[in-house]
Amino acid sequence: MTEPLPPTRRNRASLAYKLRYAAQNPDKIRTYAARLARDLKFRVSSRGHVAYYRAVMKSDTAKNPEAAVGSRSHERWLKLGQMQFDYLRGHGLKPDDRMLEIGCGNLRAGWRFIDYLDSGNYYGIDISPDILLAAQNTLVRQDLRDKLPHLTLVNDLKLQFLPSEHFSVVHAHSVFSHSPLDVIDECLANVGRVMAPGGFFDFTFDRTEGSEHHVLREDFYYRTETLTALAEKHGFTARFMDDWEELPHGQSKIRVTRPG
Repeated sequence: MTEPLPPTRRNRASLAYKLRYAAQNPDKIRTYAARLARDLKFRVSSRGHVAYYRAVMKSDTAKNPEAAVGSRSHERWLKLGQMQFDYLRGHGLKPDDRMLEIGCGNLRAGWRFIDYLDSGNYYGIDISPDILLAAQNTLVRQDLRDKLPHLTLVNDLKLQFLPSEHFSVVHAHSVFSHSPLDVIDECLANVGRVMAPGGFFDFTFDRTEGSEHHVLREDFYYRTETLTALAEKHGFTARFMDDWEELPHGQSKIRVTRPG
C-alpha cells in the first residue's frame, strides 16, 4: 500500500487528490461544487485577479466577515488574531513602530496592533470594500477610534500613494496564500520604497515541498525558495521563520528585511 504524502508535498489541484479527498470527506462535496460554480462565474465576470478575489470576498463577507478571513468561529478569529499579535510583538514590534498591514481584513489581528501601537501608527489596506466596512465595525466594537488608525481601499499592491521610507514594520497574513506570483512580485517590487531602512516585512504563505499549484484561483501553494529568491531579487534579505511553524495556524512565514 502506498504511504500518504505529507501535507507539504500534496498537490491539492490534482485529480487524484480531489478524488481521494472526496472519498474521505463525502459531506464536503456539495460545498466544493458550490465553490467551483462560483469560481467559474467570477472568472468570466472579473478582469484580473484583484477583481476576481474582490468578488470572492464580497460573497464570503456577506455570509460572515470572520469566516471570510478564514476563521470558522469567533473563538478561532480571536485566537488567530492573538497569535499573530503575540508573535510579532515577541519578534520586534514596538509601540512607536509605524506599521502597514497589507490585507488587514476585518482587523482580526489589526485591532490588537492598533491598541498596542502609538496613535496614528497603524495603516491597514485591503482590496475588499466589504471587509473594510466590517473592519470599521470592529473598531467601534473595540472602542479604538481615538487611536486614529488608517483604513484604505486599494486596487493593487503598488502602494504608490504611501510615503517613502515611512513604515518600520509591514505585515501580511494570509495574503500571498491567495495571490498568484505576479501579484506577489508586484508587492515585493514596491514595498521596499515605503519601508524605513532596517524595517522588516513578515508575510505568510501556503508552503509546498512538491509542485507549486493553486486551487480555484483562491489558494496558492509555493515552495519557500521561490519566494525567498523573489524577495532577494528585489534587494531584500529573506529568512524563513522556523519558530512560526510550531504554532497551530496552517501557514508558513517569511521575514524580509530592507538593508539599513
